[in-house]
Amino acid sequence: MRKMPEKREHIGIIAGGGRFPMLVADAARRRGCFTVAVAHEGETDPDLVEHVDELVWIRLGQLGRLIRAFRQRDVQQVLMAGTIAKGRMFSRVRPDLKGLAVMSRMAVFHDDGILRNVSREMEKEGLSVVPSTRFLPELIAPPGVLTQRKPSKGEITDIRFGWRMAKELGRLDIGQCVVVRRRTVVALEAMEGTDETIRRGGRIAREKAVVVKVSKPHQDLRFDVPSVGLQTLRVMDEVKAAVLALEAGKTLLFEKPDMIRFADERGISIVSMEAEPDG
Repeated sequence: MRKMPEKREHIGIIAGGGRFPMLVADAARRRGCFTVAVAHEGETDPDLVEHVDELVWIRLGQLGRLIRAFRQRDVQQVLMAGTIAKGRMFSRVRPDLKGLAVMSRMAVFHDDGILRNVSREMEKEGLSVVPSTRFLPELIAPPGVLTQRKPSKGEITDIRFGWRMAKELGRLDIGQCVVVRRRTVVALEAMEGTDETIRRGGRIAREKAVVVKVSKPHQDLRFDVPSVGLQTLRVMDEVKAAVLALEAGKTLLFEKPDMIRFADERGISIVSMEAEPDG
């Protein structure tokens, strides 16, 4: 009797902007998965079509269409990959009836609250939300000093101070990044994102700023993992920032070899820690 071919697992990707959705799709296909991506107009790179088996376009907020797209294609597990510019919340959200229903139940439109409510709604429809790192665990930041240069004693003091400030900022669900100079907060991340926070803080600090980016307390890492990449370091170099401190095991490192090479050339220290530094 001829052996029947194994059925391919269908994986759904809720795609935002950047290269991450493509990396996830490529990794899932290498594992033999059938990939279905739901892309967002004005956010997702159209080149994603070359990396998935099927691509469906929606507008931001069309939760009903998103769920139908996955269910019609026999998807049972879904992951979120890529960024959505927070400023789009004021201009490009076009919710359908299900999207409106979810929004109407929310008192405050914070990142975590939105994502949790969206995930809860999908799970009601039989879609299990899995971590975005399921196929790419190698992107998770390992602990340790990742560069040739180690932070100085003064920079370690700033890291410790900035870490506490960043965790408090995250507890309020405002942002994940702070910029510090001489135990003084010079910039806090809000809707503008990490790069603009670094630019603003670096201009105030003038040089040798310490950038700290951590996960929020009780953050659901299935769908919201802090990330940095080569672009982060380029922005730091623009403003002569000195240190990038990250949370090990809870941060994505994109283009890691290029990041470390660039940092070593510019004398930037990258430090990845598993918990609040104790000195």
